[in-house]
Amino acid sequence: MTVLMLQFAKKSPEHTAALDRVRESVRARFALGEAAILVAEVACAVPGCPPIETVIAFWSAERRHHFKLFKPVAEVTESDLPPAWYKSALAVPDDFWCECC
Repeated sequence: MTVLMLQFAKKSPEHTAALDRVRESVRARFALGEAAILVAEVACAVPGCPPIETVIAFWSAERRHHFKLFKPVAEVTESDLPPAWYKSALAVPDDFWCECC
């Protein structure tokens, strides 16, 4: 029998705090209340792509929304977030598929 072990890298408290900070900034910017919000830092190996991206997805009553910021989560500031009026443009069609979120 083969046993697979998944091992996840432990992130520093600073990294976790940065994820929480961005999540709460997104919640406030788009007035999301208790909506589910995903903030993740992902590596990109595609030529021309920044080595680390911050991917943000959230769900509202209408549908799923998402966007990327081309920097590590620790460097993301509120001014990097799209304006609140841009929320509908971030909506993802129901048949859209993406590896990141």
